[in-house]
Amino acid sequence: MDRGEELYRRYLEGEEGAFDQIMAEYRYRLIFFIHEIIRDADAAEDVAMDVFCYLLMHPKRYRFGTKLSTYLFMLAKSRAIDYLRHRDRFQWVSTEDETVELTNEKTLEETVLENEIKRTVHSALIHLPNEMRQVVHLVYFENRSYKDTALIMKKSPKQIDNLLFRAKEKLRNVLGKEGEELL
Repeated sequence: MDRGEELYRRYLEGEEGAFDQIMAEYRYRLIFFIHEIIRDADAAEDVAMDVFCYLLMHPKRYRFGTKLSTYLFMLAKSRAIDYLRHRDRFQWVSTEDETVELTNEKTLEETVLENEIKRTVHSALIHLPNEMRQVVHLVYFENRSYKDTALIMKKSPKQIDNLLFRAKEKLRNVLGKEGEELL
């Protein structure tokens, strides 16, 4: 049994702390995935919270036939698409002054190198079509199987394989020789 399924069963049996563990396990992964679709960090957090609220409000809709994580990513994709459809109807204004404190034990050189690699990969991923970005994220960043990815994206495993192949080719073209090591 999947850890997420086990935690959700415990939550349904009355252990409220189990839902907190589910959120701790999947929250940032969902936010990152949603951000890849909608390209807005604040909205990605809101959509992820909406996914967890849906899970709380509709406990009987999850049938334990698939992994909980797969179900959450399916909900996340659906909610992100809904957000994109309705985004233009609203104009959001931030009233908060955001400040971020970072405490980092890495050396400056390690941090700069790590950030440069992230920037390079991120800028290359931006050149991919949305569907390819999603499949790369699910398979390589979330370590999803082709079967789970196919369920989330509503495609066949063969289509996922084809998308990944084409995504890698595009990334190789964008990154050039330096990127061969990353792929």
